[in-house]
Amino acid sequence: MLFCFALKMQRGYGDFFPESLTSSLTEDQSKQLCDLLGNVKLTLLYKASVYGYKPLFFHKRCDSQGPTLLVAYNRTGYIFGGYTSVDYTRNEQYITDEEAFLFSFQGKFPVYIKVNSGHYARYDNAGMPNFGQQLYFCKNKQPVVYIQGGKSFSFNAERFYGNDSRLTECEVYKVEQNLQTKEKPWRNIRWTSIRRAELMQMMRDYKPLVTSVSRVRILMIGPVGAGKSSFFNSINSIFTGHVTNKAVSGSAGTSLTTQFRTYPVKDGREGKPLPFVLCDTMGLEEQTGAGLDIEDISSILQGHVPDRYKFNPMAPFQHNEQRVYRPASLQEKIHCVVYVIDATKISLMSSKVEEKLASIHRRVNSQSIPQIVLMTKVDEACPLVEKDLQSLYLSSYIKSKVQEVSSRLGVPVSCVLPVKNYSQELELELNCDVLLLTALQQMLNFADDYLDDADRVEYNFL
Repeated sequence: MLFCFALKMQRGYGDFFPESLTSSLTEDQSKQLCDLLGNVKLTLLYKASVYGYKPLFFHKRCDSQGPTLLVAYNRTGYIFGGYTSVDYTRNEQYITDEEAFLFSFQGKFPVYIKVNSGHYARYDNAGMPNFGQQLYFCKNKQPVVYIQGGKSFSFNAERFYGNDSRLTECEVYKVEQNLQTKEKPWRNIRWTSIRRAELMQMMRDYKPLVTSVSRVRILMIGPVGAGKSSFFNSINSIFTGHVTNKAVSGSAGTSLTTQFRTYPVKDGREGKPLPFVLCDTMGLEEQTGAGLDIEDISSILQGHVPDRYKFNPMAPFQHNEQRVYRPASLQEKIHCVVYVIDATKISLMSSKVEEKLASIHRRVNSQSIPQIVLMTKVDEACPLVEKDLQSLYLSSYIKSKVQEVSSRLGVPVSCVLPVKNYSQELELELNCDVLLLTALQQMLNFADDYLDDADRVEYNFL
């Protein structure tokens, strides 16, 4: 990746400026921002500590430069800003820009907040830059960031910049495609309708490795709103032939799933059940006594929890005495565990949720059940991927998120699978289907690994 922060000498209006400027971004921060935007290079156009917080010089340097990235720094160490793909021109007009976004570094990685649908990205005038007439930088020639009402962007000021409005620096970079290098995908995938058909046929033809198991059971675990139920709906949609919403899903602050559900998937509305079952659980929450009780996990893994069991966050599942004395069959147990993690919230994951996931990870490991991470909402995490899902494995930013979740959850990078669930779409989409089916295929492969080991153990015992 190439980074360019060249700045030619600017003389005018009675001022003399240096021939070159030093970016306040570290090399790693520069790389993270470029990864967010794709294969680009950044050229520093404007630096407030040199040019002053003056609209005249901002527009002299930044007008008609194409896509730009604004980076602001405050006294408490926050680095944040916004991107617009539309020129600054001082035309006194509202700007529609579906590619615009805000960002804020949350730890090592920037978190991306896209412009809300149907809202203007900014107002282009002779003043200093603003986003959505909601977030103003260097307003009234002062080193401050200022929030005024508006609904163009959904963000929390405390999390976005620590509620510290005093700026120590403000920079604007020209964003250009880097044509000198051609990115290679870090994973290979065939984005074709032939591949989709192959994967669907493989699901139809699949038979669990052990004859006593007619359908493998895949358990979905994850924080509230990560997309567990949406994954089932998405897989069901592919085989139904249209977008469905059979399992309750959404983005509420507390879990919409309150029961343990086992969802079979049919091959078409009137078709036969496919040889797998997706098991949905209550979402994990930070608070003690809220969300899925970790004690319930062991009961689910061992096959003791019945379909439609209603979770009680205040008390774990109580075993039926007769079932306790009758060990669950291999058919009833869980054969693969899938952690569903929202790609936009990996860096924001609380220590309490992380501790709960680590505790579950240890319990699953103790039973030698294979584990996969499904990283959802990749389109919301990276603007490059939002524009074109086929750029998923070209995105260094998504690769860094895969590595981060691998490290935080303690699973190999090869076991982290990025996907996009169906959420607001009305029609099925090829690229989405290929990603989802590829992930499901990997789950079935892992389930077979578990069944192979379990069958050997049972054979040796006999």
